[in-house]
Amino acid sequence: MATTVHISEFASFVGKPLGTSEPMTVTQEQVNLFADATGDHQWIHVDPERAKSGPFGGPIAHGYLTLSLLPVLMGSILHVDGVTMGVNYGCNKVRFSAPVPVGSTIQASATVAEVTEVAGGLQVSLDVVVEVLGATKPSCVAQVVYRYYA
Repeated sequence: MATTVHISEFASFVGKPLGTSEPMTVTQEQVNLFADATGDHQWIHVDPERAKSGPFGGPIAHGYLTLSLLPVLMGSILHVDGVTMGVNYGCNKVRFSAPVPVGSTIQASATVAEVTEVAGGLQVSLDVVVEVLGATKPSCVAQVVYRYYA
């Protein structure tokens, strides 16, 4: 269940964990569609047969695909009330520290790092960790920035 925060109360959440997303399985179809959208058809992503003998023992998701799944993962972590619009504003730091094997299930967790006022709303920085369930190391660690407008 998502944490619900009213925009007027966001500052009180700094340093607090918001929770964990619903699990999501990463499919070969998602990887292939991402490869088509970005032009990144490297064999470690899109050639399952060749990838079996590669460094990861099978195909892996693109790091940027993992990052691009944050909006859907965050949707099951955080709901912001009192806003007319929210936008992805950027990332302060992103690291892809372990692969996401195709067919694995990922889950994200988030903590509010910083809240600052901007014209018409708030800028919220979240420390987000994406993990493959059962893995020993996170796959993606990022500080993502959203802007919420009242």
